[in-house]
Amino acid sequence: MSLDHNKQLVRRFYAVMEEGNFDALHGMVHEDFVFYNQVDVPRLGVDGLVNAEKKNFEAFESFRFPIEALVAEGDKVAAYMVFEGKGYRSDVFGVPASGKDLRISMMMLLTFKDGKISEKRAHFDVGDIRRQLSA
Repeated sequence: MSLDHNKQLVRRFYAVMEEGNFDALHGMVHEDFVFYNQVDVPRLGVDGLVNAEKKNFEAFESFRFPIEALVAEGDKVAAYMVFEGKGYRSDVFGVPASGKDLRISMMMLLTFKDGKISEKRAHFDVGDIRRQLSA
């Protein structure tokens, strides 16, 4: 597949996550999909991704994470985005619900196989999240 195809798939992938349409992810990820929400913490398949991420998104009254930049090379796409969560309402990040807003930068590295996403690696500062939500 082309680099443009991979970048478009990344855009769709994050758009359906923002919409909460997790069922649509099944058609975008490879059967061997693995999500690493931290360096050595693998989550297998779409269910592993949803189980890890859904509670984070539901911790806010609303959220969005616009993609600021995509860089593609070979079988990889790097995505730089800013997560903007409004109204923190649950104890997901080890901080009691506070109603505060959160704004953090994130880097994602996605790998492709057979035209689908086979791996997603997330990079963000958990300490920054906790500082903002408890400040």
